[in-house]
Amino acid sequence: MPQLPQINSVKAPDKVVAQATRTRRFPWLNLPFILVIALLVSYGLVILMSAIANDPDYSFTNQLTGVALGVVFMVLVWRFDYRRLSDFTTIFLVVSIVLILSPHIPGLGTDAGMGAKNWIKLGIQVQPGEFAKITVILLDASIMARYGGRLDDPREYAKALGMMLVPFACIMTQPDLGTGLVYLFIGAVALVVGGARPKYLLITLGLFIMAIVAVFLIDQVIYDSTGEYKLLKQYQRNRLLVFLDPDIDPTGESYNLKQAQIAIGSGGLFGKGLFQGTQHALGILPEPATDFIFCVLAEELGFFGVMVLLALYTALVLICFRIAGASSDLFGMLVVMGVVGMWLFQILENIGMDCGLMPITGIPLPFVSYGATGMVMNFIMLGMVGSVWTHNIQKQR
Repeated sequence: MPQLPQINSVKAPDKVVAQATRTRRFPWLNLPFILVIALLVSYGLVILMSAIANDPDYSFTNQLTGVALGVVFMVLVWRFDYRRLSDFTTIFLVVSIVLILSPHIPGLGTDAGMGAKNWIKLGIQVQPGEFAKITVILLDASIMARYGGRLDDPREYAKALGMMLVPFACIMTQPDLGTGLVYLFIGAVALVVGGARPKYLLITLGLFIMAIVAVFLIDQVIYDSTGEYKLLKQYQRNRLLVFLDPDIDPTGESYNLKQAQIAIGSGGLFGKGLFQGTQHALGILPEPATDFIFCVLAEELGFFGVMVLLALYTALVLICFRIAGASSDLFGMLVVMGVVGMWLFQILENIGMDCGLMPITGIPLPFVSYGATGMVMNFIMLGMVGSVWTHNIQKQR
């Protein structure tokens, strides 16, 4: 019998072997994800540096500290197995309540202006409502994951909706309507992705609109009787009314909106140049480092600079969508979609209010607006998304 020829094994090139080794050793290295994060954060820091130049009220070092701490927390959360958290619904609810209500503790909370008490002093000022966004996402994801992607029972739907509304009710005691709207949108995403019946969602939307109208009508009745608004602060009413009629308050909220639109329009195609913006440098543009930082970008880098930022946001969202779609469990998908929903709402609201397309609220632009608390929180969110990717990749292997 003729002897079969010996088949020699083909050695993989050293580069391929090294890459495979790195992949096995560091399965959490999603390189496109990390690259987009690095570019987005760097771009945001450059914009912020210009926005706060020569402004003693802001510290660029503080923002860099937030980035450094955020990276550390991101890595820690990324390596943690998110699946261990799927059954801690009650704990997430309690933690959310404690975080949101902590500014009401005497001696701990501090006034943020305009009657809102949403900061606490722990050596440094911290906004616990920002960190509560993390527990709200985990709370809503854990609630909806129990239904396995289908929620048909109206009593169970009411129960799930009631638990999701608790953080919103707590944040309105500060009051912080902007952050409350973020909580509501996160809950809406969880309900849609989690398989709630469209009929229930439409009924909920209708009731929400009716509640908004009722608040305005009741508040007006109270004002007619007492001469004071009780349910909504005056500035909150003004912001909503200005959205409906931009000329109703020319020296107040309308003025802010007009200056924001002037800054955006003056940038043209390529802008006036970095550090060359005049609207914020002359103190005309309000809150250029936080609420209206998009206007600084549009004025200095123009339409081209705006498109770069939107391209980075788009890349981040698309990568997250891919991670959510590859998740092997509903809880992981809901966590990622909750994070994406939060970012999308904040992006659309912040840019929309600067353009006059959305009511003005104090919602920051993710990875761009000033604030170490918000930066750390967003990095933790990135770690949560990375954890879903990592542990699903390991499971597939």
